[in-house]
Amino acid sequence: MSEAERFGPMGRAEERRARQRGGHRAAPRSRRSSPADGKGRIRRLFTWKKILGTFFGLCLLGMGAFIVLYMMIDIPAGNADARLQSNVYKYRDGSIMARDGDRNREIVDLAEIPKDVQHTFVAAENKTFYKDAGVDFKGTARGLLNTVSGKGAQGGSTITQQYVKNYYLTQDQTVSRKLKELVISLKLDREKSKDYILAGYINTSYYGRGAYGIQAAAQAYYRVDASDLTVEQGAYLAALLQAPNQYDWAIASETGKKLVRERWDYVLDNMVDMDWLDASDRQGMKFPVPKEPKAAPGMKGQTGYLVNAANAQLQRQLVADGTAEDLKQAEAMVDAGGWTVTLNIDKKKQAELEKSVKAQLTSRLDPGERDVDADVQAGAVSVDPKTGAVVAMYGGVDYFKHYVNNATREDYQPASTFKPVILAAAVDQAAETQDGRPITADTMYDGTSKRPVVDHGTKVGFAPENEDDADYGQITVQTAMNKSVNSVFAQMGVDVGMDEVVDVAGKLGMDTDGMEAVPAQTLGSMGASPLEMAGVYATLDNHGKKVTPAVVKSVEHNSRVVDLPDPVGGQVISREAADTVTSVLTGVVDDGTARRSVRENPLRNGQAVAGKTGTSDNNKSAWFTGYTPGLVTSVGLFGEDAKTHGQVPMYGAGGEDRVNGGGFPAAIWAEYTFGVMDKVTKFDLETTQGAAVRPPTSAPPTRESSAPPTKEETTSAPPTREETTSAPPTDEETTSAPPTDEETTSAPPTDEETTTPPATGEETDDEPLLPDRENR
Repeated sequence: MSEAERFGPMGRAEERRARQRGGHRAAPRSRRSSPADGKGRIRRLFTWKKILGTFFGLCLLGMGAFIVLYMMIDIPAGNADARLQSNVYKYRDGSIMARDGDRNREIVDLAEIPKDVQHTFVAAENKTFYKDAGVDFKGTARGLLNTVSGKGAQGGSTITQQYVKNYYLTQDQTVSRKLKELVISLKLDREKSKDYILAGYINTSYYGRGAYGIQAAAQAYYRVDASDLTVEQGAYLAALLQAPNQYDWAIASETGKKLVRERWDYVLDNMVDMDWLDASDRQGMKFPVPKEPKAAPGMKGQTGYLVNAANAQLQRQLVADGTAEDLKQAEAMVDAGGWTVTLNIDKKKQAELEKSVKAQLTSRLDPGERDVDADVQAGAVSVDPKTGAVVAMYGGVDYFKHYVNNATREDYQPASTFKPVILAAAVDQAAETQDGRPITADTMYDGTSKRPVVDHGTKVGFAPENEDDADYGQITVQTAMNKSVNSVFAQMGVDVGMDEVVDVAGKLGMDTDGMEAVPAQTLGSMGASPLEMAGVYATLDNHGKKVTPAVVKSVEHNSRVVDLPDPVGGQVISREAADTVTSVLTGVVDDGTARRSVRENPLRNGQAVAGKTGTSDNNKSAWFTGYTPGLVTSVGLFGEDAKTHGQVPMYGAGGEDRVNGGGFPAAIWAEYTFGVMDKVTKFDLETTQGAAVRPPTSAPPTRESSAPPTKEETTSAPPTREETTSAPPTDEETTSAPPTDEETTSAPPTDEETTTPPATGEETDDEPLLPDRENR
């Protein structure tokens, strides 16, 4: 039998192929490695069985490790009170300013707290509190991952976990602390009742205003015992725990007030969802505005303002460097004590600032004679532009009498002190008018009051009125700054581009969050603080290098290291732009709205000064922010109703028809600045523009882009000093003494110049020194 017959069709086919290959069967192929073989080995190495086995092995290992941790970690004795220590605050020379170590806490039984008030805390922080095991595993896992990756803790924690962190552990962000928190929370939930945990939580939490626990908080915010709190008040206190400082109604910004109102609504709506509150009752509830805070013991005078400002900076830094996850935790860390905080405050300058405010303002206010005098609040900040150090701060008449720090509040308009920002943007961006002329100190603009602002031939719907509705006709930018002419800077802002103006404002140090890029902002209609404006002008004084005012010089702690950033940063606008603004602002002092209090001050002694006045709409605020080469000081006066704390006008205060920036604020500034001067200094300016150098005007007056000039417009205003001066003066001439009559009259006037009277509200050297009248 043949081989083909033996193996059937398969055998025959094989025999046929062998014959085709020459009568021989093909030799077996030798095995060679191929990419497919490598992939096969990987598949054999990482099989599903092995992957699943590894995964389950790791899970078992993790469970075993957790069991070991659970067995090893016990619930410790409460140590929150034991760990609280005093903080020490020092002046820059190392002398003691204040200590704070008293803790305002009174433990109350949960039974004393109304049930619906208890529910507000659960609704705010942990709706599943009564059902969960004391731990949010998802949030804890997220927090651990973020801690390991260096992002800081994020994600929610249960009430149990927060209580454990507050009372048994620390605020440190470490993996070991978070694992302890997890284990202790699980054990505590098993061993203690929910009421025990809730009572501990609301009795140990920090509510702001130095209040620990609900009893202290009820007194601090509503002057009642915890047992007498309403559900509306309880909802506010529960909402407050998320950010005590930011949400404190007395000192909150408009954003903070909006956020706490939203949080308050969230708490009450959750209570309705949980059937703890009737929907109809919820609809009738009104937000319970807290009472005015009382100052903490030992913080009288300016000390409380200084300590709070230092704490605020420290808290922000703890968040910025990742030591604290948010401001709430940062507040708790600072308030836990153990800090030695050295401030930049100079004792001599601080005393001089306080004395100047008293001499030039508070001693002249008499609420018994004039009711409006009780509504005047003053705030001031003084900064070294070379270092960024806040060397003096005035927060109010007394921390005991007025809790809000007027030096750091941001709820009043800076008014015309914003105008230099517009000019800085124009020069920095090399901006042009809409008919193609570069914007410089000598550029001519139409200073007519209520002149419609035009954007390339289109009216933008904004026509600001000048102070006293004064018309100035064609004037230079220098004169417009001297006289604070609204119509000029409104048009300039549109010429530069309001987006650019807002951008430069942010670079200089203003808070531009929420600042709309609209022409109305050219009048300084946003909110700002003396601290903020001092930083803006310090950056100008520092030739365009960013200055962020720093209250704190150094920080020490027994268990932490805090590195403070350098208050002086890099170049944010060109030196030419900054120096040009400084040069222009010398004209405000020598020929403009600040001349009465500053130029004529006998203590000046030739000191070079630049600055800007500001008076807001309806006289609710008045400012003077000025500087020498070595010191920047911003002074603000604010109309605040003594009872309601709402913003009110200051007309008639101190016996003045209107409180202007060139009046009380400039007088305070001058007495303080000239009183602390060690020597007379001059500005080192790299610019050819402005009153400090006064170059001759070469270009004839031309109307900016909206329309050609008329004959009357070109001759309606008398020439400015820079227009009549035949040559630039020397440095000595601009800084040692005001110009003489000979300097201002070297060229005879034309007929037009002598026959047209000065515009209403404009001051000339020949006028008697009357109260300043500057633009809003």
